[in-house]
Amino acid sequence: MSASTMVTDAWDALARAAAGNEALEEARLLRELLCFTVDGDPYAVPVERVREIVRLRTITPIPRVPTEILGVITLRGEVVQVLDLRLRLGVPAPPPTRTQRIVVLHGDEGEVTGLLVDTVSEVLRVDESAIQLPATDDSAFVSSLCTRGETFVGLLNLEKVLDLGSL
Repeated sequence: MSASTMVTDAWDALARAAAGNEALEEARLLRELLCFTVDGDPYAVPVERVREIVRLRTITPIPRVPTEILGVITLRGEVVQVLDLRLRLGVPAPPPTRTQRIVVLHGDEGEVTGLLVDTVSEVLRVDESAIQLPATDDSAFVSSLCTRGETFVGLLNLEKVLDLGSL
C-alpha cells in the first residue's frame, strides 16, 4: 500500500467519523414530543416519559379523591391511576368520546399515571431552538412552548400536573 493511499484512507476515515459526529450532534438537538389536544388546544409531553397510549376504557372510581382523579384502570394486571387533564387544566369535561385516549406515563421512581386527553395527534420532532419559555407565567402547568407551523404547542410540566398535593 502506497503512502498516498494510506493518507487518503486516513482522511476518508476522519471524514466518516466527522459525519457520524455531526449526525449524533443533530440527533441530540432534536426533541421528540407526543402531541395531543385538550379542549382543542395542543399540548405535548416528552416521548421518553410515555409508556403507552390506550383507548378509553372503563375507569373504576375511587372514593374521597380530588375530582381530577377519575379513578383507576387495570392494564395487563397493573393498576394505573387516571387523571383527567381537562379538569386539571381547569376546563370542563365533556361526556366521553371515541377519540379520547389515556396517555400512560412513567416516572423516575417507577410510578405510572394515566392522563385522559381528547385526542392524540402525532410525535413531533423539534429542534431544541424551537422550544422557548412562555411570555407570561399564567399557566403553572406549561413549562415551555414550541412552534408547529402557525400554532404553539404547550409543553406540560409533568411534575406540576401530576403533583397531587397541589390539587
